[in-house]
Amino acid sequence: MSRKELVTLTNMCLIEDKKGRVVVQRRDPKVYRWSGLAFPGGHIEAGENFHDSVVREVLEETGLTVENPQLVGLKHWPDKDGHRYIVFLYKAKRFSGQLQSSDEGEVFWFPKTELPQMDLAYDLLEVLKVMDDPSQSEFFYTQKDENGEWDKHFR
Repeated sequence: MSRKELVTLTNMCLIEDKKGRVVVQRRDPKVYRWSGLAFPGGHIEAGENFHDSVVREVLEETGLTVENPQLVGLKHWPDKDGHRYIVFLYKAKRFSGQLQSSDEGEVFWFPKTELPQMDLAYDLLEVLKVMDDPSQSEFFYTQKDENGEWDKHFR
């Protein structure tokens, strides 16, 4: 039995200001399967370290340069073919630059406390729970049955 598996590495960053607002990105359902309001982030390039990848992705998608982003958790799941998808979850409270949208979607500041009332990307509240609760470090899915049903778990 091989211990190797096919993995896609990505990141996501919660950027929060002193007023309790966070940067959100509106992801168009015509373009993205995972659509709605989300936090910026993206794929980690081959040979790129995780820290530099989140700084790069945030800059590309928001125009902001995050300083000292902190790794606060993981989200992961296997697909039906056994391929694993991993999202490194970061949090940043220090940043510079001017917020500007990109081809990835419109970005804007939004009160974090009002997120539950918005049209969020699927499971973003669960991701936010891991990002905000120091007792949580992992959010993952396991396949419940052969019909494609999934269970959510936290650690």
